[in-house]
Amino acid sequence: MYRTHNCGELRISNVGQSVTLSGWVQRLRRMGGMTFVDLRDRYGITQLVFNEEMNAELCNQANKIGREFVIQATGNVSERYSKNDKIPTGDIEIIVETLNILNPSDVPPFTIEDNTDGGDDLRMKYRYLDLRRNNVRANIELRHKFCLAVRRYLDSLDFLEIETPVLVGSTPEGARDFIVPSRMNPGRFYALPQSPQTLKQLLMVAGMDRYFQIVKCFRDEDLRADRQPEFTQIDCEMSYVEQDDIINTFEGLTKYLFKEVRNHDLGDAPFLRLSWHEAMRRFGSDKPDMRFGMEFVELMETLKGTGDFTVFNDAVYIGGICAEGCAEYTRKQIDELTNFVKSQQVGAKGLVYARVQEDGSVKSSVDKFYSPEVLNRLKETMGAKKGDLILILSGDDANKTRRQLCELRLLMGDRLGLRDKNKFALLWVVDFPMFEYSEEENRFMAMHHPFTSPKPSDIEKLETSPAEVLADAYDMVCNGVEVGGGSIRIHDAELQAKIFKVLGFTPEKAQEQFGFLMNAFKYGAPPHGGLAYGLDRFVSLFAGLDSIRDCIAFPKNNSGRDVMLDAPSFVDQKQLDELHLNLLPIEQK
Repeated sequence: MYRTHNCGELRISNVGQSVTLSGWVQRLRRMGGMTFVDLRDRYGITQLVFNEEMNAELCNQANKIGREFVIQATGNVSERYSKNDKIPTGDIEIIVETLNILNPSDVPPFTIEDNTDGGDDLRMKYRYLDLRRNNVRANIELRHKFCLAVRRYLDSLDFLEIETPVLVGSTPEGARDFIVPSRMNPGRFYALPQSPQTLKQLLMVAGMDRYFQIVKCFRDEDLRADRQPEFTQIDCEMSYVEQDDIINTFEGLTKYLFKEVRNHDLGDAPFLRLSWHEAMRRFGSDKPDMRFGMEFVELMETLKGTGDFTVFNDAVYIGGICAEGCAEYTRKQIDELTNFVKSQQVGAKGLVYARVQEDGSVKSSVDKFYSPEVLNRLKETMGAKKGDLILILSGDDANKTRRQLCELRLLMGDRLGLRDKNKFALLWVVDFPMFEYSEEENRFMAMHHPFTSPKPSDIEKLETSPAEVLADAYDMVCNGVEVGGGSIRIHDAELQAKIFKVLGFTPEKAQEQFGFLMNAFKYGAPPHGGLAYGLDRFVSLFAGLDSIRDCIAFPKNNSGRDVMLDAPSFVDQKQLDELHLNLLPIEQK
């Protein structure tokens, strides 16, 4: 056999036993007539000892091995003279009697250590080596435990795990589809699913009243740290439920996951709920980070028309945040904040600040435009104290300015150490607008998706004032990240047709794209709703990662490329011919 034990298993109680271990050489150290090898596998590290006095030939053989060689060693477990309390096997070592090199290794392109010298692109190119690193492997193990816990909990509530197809029809109403040509149906295309949305609704029509699936989804969209072209959802749907039923069910799942996987008790209290409008007003975001305060204070009455500062007098919205204890910020630090809000990422035109001095007076960047009385009223409105720094943004679009102020709030939260990755603040954002108007498309678009049900009290507004309609939708937010979202679905074909009409679909177009769903509703569709968690995002929060890539075994880079497999890639002309495809010349940029 290749091994009797793994490299993280042996303890002081195993002293005297003859064992065989296999794994990779982590490092090799020569000290006089002794050679020490740290042998690593998925489970840990065990020290091997080669003694020149006991077996010179064996020691000479050990001196020829290098990092990442795959070896097999047999020997006796011995108590270490110099113990290592940083690893579980640090009390023992193996006095090697036989050594077998199973496979040599080239010098790896980066060090296989927690703190590696490999950059992101290099690590992604050799991802199979990167996965040997302890911290990356631990993220994959965490993901495994997370998925097991999800399955245990949902199974206990009678959910069925049901697989849905990967080759489906295109639904261009959402993000861009990845399309797949069909050889057997020339000129026709499958799409990879952005989500199993319509399929899980059909499962409700079929009577599978509690469904879930840990499922791959695909969206051809621009990438960020928390986005990949292929990602994994924990997709769930329930019949005969209202919004509270779903929220209570998945609060229970979330608390279970934190307790079982993260060993973090969220307590028994229900999560906070904020309406979309309240979240935007107080934090400028529909996914507010509630680990810290620094809420927005509207300053229109305080600053508009009370001085000669034209920027404020012409503004539609003026808002501020109070950074406690930051009045001592230097001019250089203020300039850094100003440059940040004026950057392309944020897009504000400028930043106004005010310091609350030790004597209680206010010193601001707009002193010459306002009287001391107005500046003192500003301090009181903001609730600022001695030593605090007030930061103010204004603009002619309230929601846009609030989003800019949100970016500034998050930056200050980082600077002040208020966004602790070991602290978790969860909430529900509810009562989203049903539609948002697209200037590009010149029509209303569904804020979530076209199968979300409007609030029953707002259905009558669909034909007269669709912009005022609220959706029966909800998002779960953790630490400023949307980790899940869902809605009560439409289960009535007539109401679904009204929604398609608001979205600009002709009856023919709606029937062509979604007729299968509307027809199914005619055969007794139960009231239903659901939610989908972003598995990658949730696991990355549990692991304290800034990007979801390190909790995915083989992720894509920021350009959507797999640099390890060199994908996407060109294909042979023969394959294109079989698919009846002709490629147009690629425009030179």
